[in-house]
Amino acid sequence: MDRIDLHILRELQEDGRLTNQELAQRVGLSPSPCMRRVRQLEQDGVIQGYRAIVAPEAVGRSFEVLVSIEVRRDREAVEAFEAALQDIPDVIEAYRLFGSPGCLLRIAVADLAAYERLWIERLTTLGGVTEVNSQIIMKRIKEPKGLPVPD
Repeated sequence: MDRIDLHILRELQEDGRLTNQELAQRVGLSPSPCMRRVRQLEQDGVIQGYRAIVAPEAVGRSFEVLVSIEVRRDREAVEAFEAALQDIPDVIEAYRLFGSPGCLLRIAVADLAAYERLWIERLTTLGGVTEVNSQIIMKRIKEPKGLPVPD
């Protein structure tokens, strides 16, 4: 990737709804070469998709919790646990970690009662789970804005 590709990435992370015309103007290209570069970045898997950022309150999911989970450290238990997470829509992010805890989840639900139901009915019943710890998010201090792209 050259400096123009990096500039394209910075601009699209800032505003993924830019028209090709606007993007081309911002990065100093004519529209056709700009579109070719964007398509190549998409084909190469550098640009993995485009999304709308939805206000949690608008969809009734303003109660967020970070949950650390310990899972038995055997391959079968870990794979089953990770597969089961795919079927829980309230889990909006999940990470397997080195060390302890073994897994970190970000969960978005309506309120404390909804989280308690999820905790009792789903999280603690997942195979291989040995410990579940919850930290309720008080306030978002910094929103995800994409990855830092060098100049």
